[in-house]
Amino acid sequence: PAARKGQQNQAGFVEETIDYDLTGERRERNSLVNSLRRDVEIWRHRGYERVTPTSRKLLEHWADPTRENRVLFAQREAAETTIFLAEVAGRHGYKDWRRQLDEANADHNSGLPRVALKMATGTGKTVVMAMLIAWQTANKVLQPRGTRFAKRFLIVAPGITIRDRLQVLQPGHPGNYYDERDLLPSDL
Repeated sequence: PAARKGQQNQAGFVEETIDYDLTGERRERNSLVNSLRRDVEIWRHRGYERVTPTSRKLLEHWADPTRENRVLFAQREAAETTIFLAEVAGRHGYKDWRRQLDEANADHNSGLPRVALKMATGTGKTVVMAMLIAWQTANKVLQPRGTRFAKRFLIVAPGITIRDRLQVLQPGHPGNYYDERDLLPSDL
């Protein structure tokens, strides 16, 4: 809740609050995001129904609590949301979130459709990128003629330092995240 100005504290002094919002923007709940998260949670509890067998195997692998090198829940949720939107949303009785996202893209992205996964600094965005590349690649290898999955990826970095940090997304790189983070089950 917004702070009230001029409120008395427990000692009886009147405290003035300072508005530190330099941008003039206000925080507000994003009902679209929260509703989508609820649908993803329901889908998760239903065992990731209606995805390809490869996607299900990856999702179950990432969710396995017995894994030694587990991914964080926020990383898993980001990957789950992406897979849900790509493979499930709008089908099989699930709400078609893509239509609402298309409307938002039309308002803000001028014909360039995109979906953003907002994650704080240090939460493992690079791991999520590796998870999504693994998901797309594994599905494409098993369905080479299909058009739903990609076999090539373009990663744009804002500078040399970040570019160098993203080398872990190259499968041939020593210390790549696919091996280091055990992102693929051994049979994939």
